[in-house]
Amino acid sequence: MPWVVLLGSAVLEAVWASALGASDGLSRPLPTVVFLVAGALSMVGLARAVRVIPIGTAYAVWTGVGAALTVTWAMAAGDEEFSLVRVLLLTGIVGAVIGLKLVGHDQPAASGPPTRSGPSPSGFPQG
Repeated sequence: MPWVVLLGSAVLEAVWASALGASDGLSRPLPTVVFLVAGALSMVGLARAVRVIPIGTAYAVWTGVGAALTVTWAMAAGDEEFSLVRVLLLTGIVGAVIGLKLVGHDQPAASGPPTRSGPSPSGFPQG
C-alpha cells in the first residue's frame, strides 16, 4: 500500500507542477488553488509513504514519476516539443523507478525507537 500512496503522490506532484505553470505566477485563482491543494496532498502522501519506504528511494520515485508525468502532460498539451529522444529519456526514468521497486529494501524494525543515543550518522537526532 505505501507504494500506491507514493505513486498517487507522484501524480499529484505532476498536477501541482502543471497547475503552477498555469497559475501565471500565482495570479490566476483556480490554478493557484489546484497548486496549493495538490501540493499539500502530495506532501502528505510522501510523508506517509516514507514511514515504510526509505526516504532516498521514496524521494527518487516521487520526483522521477512526477517529473516524467509533468513532461508527458506538457508534450500532450503542446506546451513542450514532442520528440523520440524525450520519450526514450522518460522511459528511462520510469525504468529506473521500476528498478528501485524491484530491488526492494529492508523493512524497518517494529520493535520501537532506536536505542542508540546521540545524533544519527546524518547529524540529525534520532527518535
